[in-house]
Amino acid sequence: MHIKDKLYMERADLEKYGPITIVAFGDSVTHGALQGEIDYDTVYWNLLRQKLNKVRNYVPVNVINAAIGGTTAKASVARLEKQVLKHEPDLVIVCFGLNDVNKELESFLEAMREIFAKCLASGADVIYLSPNMLNTYVAEDTEKRWWDYAHKTADMQNSGKMDLFIGKACDLAREMGVTVCDCYSVWKKKSKTEDTTMMLCNRINHPTREMHHLFADMLFDTIFGKELNATPENESTMYQAK
Repeated sequence: MHIKDKLYMERADLEKYGPITIVAFGDSVTHGALQGEIDYDTVYWNLLRQKLNKVRNYVPVNVINAAIGGTTAKASVARLEKQVLKHEPDLVIVCFGLNDVNKELESFLEAMREIFAKCLASGADVIYLSPNMLNTYVAEDTEKRWWDYAHKTADMQNSGKMDLFIGKACDLAREMGVTVCDCYSVWKKKSKTEDTTMMLCNRINHPTREMHHLFADMLFDTIFGKELNATPENESTMYQAK
């Protein structure tokens, strides 16, 4: 049963199928990292949970954070079964690429293929959430200890390497029947008229709190379609009609 259907369950079906379970599987952005701190309240998956509750709050929405800062898709394959699939999720949000771009493309795609395949085989809905852009230059307020890495990430972004990795991951997801929520393409579009490096709180790869709303909004639209508004007219959404 899809989330958009489970959200309208009444008591009998809730007893039979249980609450909505989402697992967010990724790296530091999904983990909740900002600039030198972790904030689980403003990370995109929590914002998504809140948006789902606004549609109808009778059905509990549980999000399991299976993200680890600094990790890659390849390093995460080994923990997929224990940390993701054992929870029998209705939806798995997969968001990798920011650290993988430091490695080889084929290794990244091989790992993503295995993650997608196993998640799909579990019966869960799967969304590949393409990540944000990296910095395009080294900002003056970048922490000095990260300057060398900031130069490297800027080069990977400006050289097209990041474009290649995320483009190939999106292509793979679509080929395998995985839904793509392509936030990266929105960041690229913004980069034509806006300073996207300033949208990164650490000026390298962690989006600001405000930009986490972009991820949540796009995920919500991916699940429901843009015709559904997350803000209901009624004060209580317990018995809101479908």
